Amino acid sequence: MSLDPKIAARLKRNGDGLVPAIVQQHDSGEVLMLAWMDDEALHRTLTTGRATYWSRSRGAYWVKGDTSGHVQHVKAVSLDCDGDTVLLKVDQVGAACHTGDHTCFDADTLEVTITP
Repeated sequence: MSLDPKIAARLKRNGDGLVPAIVQQHDSGEVLMLAWMDDEALHRTLTTGRATYWSRSRGAYWVKGDTSGHVQHVKAVSLDCDGDTVLLKVDQVGAACHTGDHTCFDADTLEVTITP
């Protein structure tokens, strides 16, 4: 099986055939991480309910939590208006970040300074 052609036709992929996937906790709205998907990863995610990504560093698919136990149970998947970004709303079990942090976005908050 492969990704539904209607969905595939809407995707705008980068030069490597990938789209960014923003991952958000379904009930709190907290942004957990950013990963990459190709058509097959999106198909696997939609048909298994487990978040599956393309690892650019490993050159392979990975199902979030298969090795760490930090599983993402997919509750909803949406495309943005341009079809160039996927939003996954998940129920995160354990840490989302490979560093062991709950979210990839809580380690280095940058200061915003607005000058008049």
